[in-house]
This record gives sequence, structure tokens and C-alpha cells, in this order.
Amino acid sequence: MSLCIITGSAGLIGSESVAFFHDKFDQIIGIDNDLRAYFFGKEASTGWNTQRLENQYSNYSHHNIDIRDYKSLEKIFNKFSSDISLIVHTAAQPSHDWAAKEPITDFTVNANGTLNLLELTRNYCPEATFIFTSTNKVYGDNPNNLPLIELENRWELDESHKYFEKGIDEYMSLDHTTHSVFGASKVAADLMVQEYGRYFGLNTGTFRGGCLTGPNHSGAQLHGFLSYLMKCNITGQHYTIFGYKGKQVRDNIHSYDLVNMFYHFHKDPKPGEAYNAGGSRFSNCSMKEAIVKIENITGNKMNYSYAEENRIGDHIWYISDVSKFQNDFPQWSYNYDLEAILEEMFNSMKERY
Repeated sequence: MSLCIITGSAGLIGSESVAFFHDKFDQIIGIDNDLRAYFFGKEASTGWNTQRLENQYSNYSHHNIDIRDYKSLEKIFNKFSSDISLIVHTAAQPSHDWAAKEPITDFTVNANGTLNLLELTRNYCPEATFIFTSTNKVYGDNPNNLPLIELENRWELDESHKYFEKGIDEYMSLDHTTHSVFGASKVAADLMVQEYGRYFGLNTGTFRGGCLTGPNHSGAQLHGFLSYLMKCNITGQHYTIFGYKGKQVRDNIHSYDLVNMFYHFHKDPKPGEAYNAGGSRFSNCSMKEAIVKIENITGNKMNYSYAEENRIGDHIWYISDVSKFQNDFPQWSYNYDLEAILEEMFNSMKERY
């Protein structure tokens, strides 16, 4: 029997992983205890997605386990042992704003929870592939030191800079920077995943996501800006832009395209590697540009205001260079550009809200 374990299985990337891998494995084990509702409130609960997964995929079994609970996790790893071929670890506390309120919770979920899963993989299924969803916040606010230029609707990098054409690569420093508490906990996990690959020889892969998005995102004010922006436009809720004149730039990658990266890595793992994983120059926008695009799709004007103070450690401009992954896995390519992402998101979310 071949088996795939997916943590955070009711979240955006976790649920996309269930959909992607369900026909590639005999059984999918989902681990998710809906901490998102604790982090961001009932409206951000992933309970609706858990029910959808259980109803839609017959080989999916859900386990309400906190990844900080080593003994409960061990029961699953001990039971299935060498049948486990792939672990997709997406469970996390994902907000740098929220992390500052409860640093211990943030660190134990992001760092200790990841270590639990790595050690269980080493002890029970060392041949399995271990995928970790990291974040571009591991680079802290170092991207803000780039020579940025203010344009009418966005900040942009000077064309003479080496990052202009493709974006930020994996060699940007993780040091001498303000990460946010969240960024620091993800750095700890990111490095440990690499270490288990390089030191212990496990088939680990780290993917440093830009803005991960898609129709199954339970967007909230503190996490999932594109999804939450669309939600606010559909429902008429108020949205607040924090700092940088609303010209801050993000690249956005559809959850399917990211999970497809996982799949390519699983087929030919490169132990201990770390990859930037975002929309790159293919799919990016500023906050102001996103609002215009969403208003054009929905026909609704956005109810928003501007707050001068930016979030601590927030990026002014971030576009991922994915060429390292493309060089290692040339058969991978994007399926969704920004317009396709927003159209699909609107069609899905207008029914939900």
C-alpha cells in the first residue's frame, strides 16, 4: 500500500494536495485540528473544507491532531510505517501579525511541530519524501533594502539590478534582518528541514512560498491577502491597506501550481534543497493593482481605507525567482496567471459568501 500524509489538510495548500494526490496513492491521511479558527476567528475556520474533502475523496481519512502532539502523531507513523511514501507538511501558524501576540504558540506550532514530523519520518519511513511549505519571510525585511523605485501604482526594482528580470533568488541573506516572530519560527523550521536532508539523508524539500492563493483559501485580515481582498469585495466588508501607499508588490502562485512543484520534487527528490516558490514575473501585482483587477471582475467597488503604518517586517516588493526549481525540474510550468487566479476565486467564493 502507498500512503501520503498531509498536515494542514483542510487549509489552502493542504486541501489542494489532497485533491492532487488522491488518485496517486492508495490512501491519504489528513491531519488538521482547525487551529486557523483559533488564530483568526470562526469566519476563518477550515471546517467546511474538511467536510468537503471527506465527502469528495473516498480514500481520504481525517485525523483531528495537533502537530505539537508527538505521541498522537507517532501512532499514525507507527501504524503505517514504510507504507508512507510522501509527507506534505503545510500545517502552520501563518501570520506574522498574529505571531507577535503569542510567540510561544507560534514557535511550537511552526518549529517544534515540524521537528516532530521530521523525527517521525526519520524513525518510521526514512525513504519517504518530506515536503515543507516554508515562506519568503525567512529573508526577513532584507528585500526592503533593494533599490526600489516608486511608480504610479507600484514599487518596482531598478532595471539595472540582478533581481529585476527574474526576482529574488535563494541566495538572499537570512541574516541581519527583522523577520517578525513568525518569520523567525519559519526560519527555524526551514533550516531544520534542510538539515534532516543534508545531515540524515532524508528526501526533504523546502519551498519558500510567496503569496499562496486559490479558491479554497479561508482568507482572513491577517493572512491570505488576495483571498481576503476578494472576500471583502464580494461581501462589502471594509478592507484596510497597511502602509507603502498601497503600492507594495507581491507575486501570487495558485495552490495547484505549488502542489505540482511538490509532485515533481517527489518523483525526483533532491535531499535538503530549498526553492523559492511564487508567481515570479509571471503572476504578480501591487495592492492598488489587485483592487482594480478585482473591481473589474466583480463589478463591485472596494470598500477600503489606508493606514499609514506598515506591518512590521512586511515586504515593500517581493517577486520570487523560480529558475532554480525550473532548472532542476524543467517539465514543470505554471497553469494559472493572475487573471485566471482571480476569475476562479471569484466564481468559487461568490457561491460560498
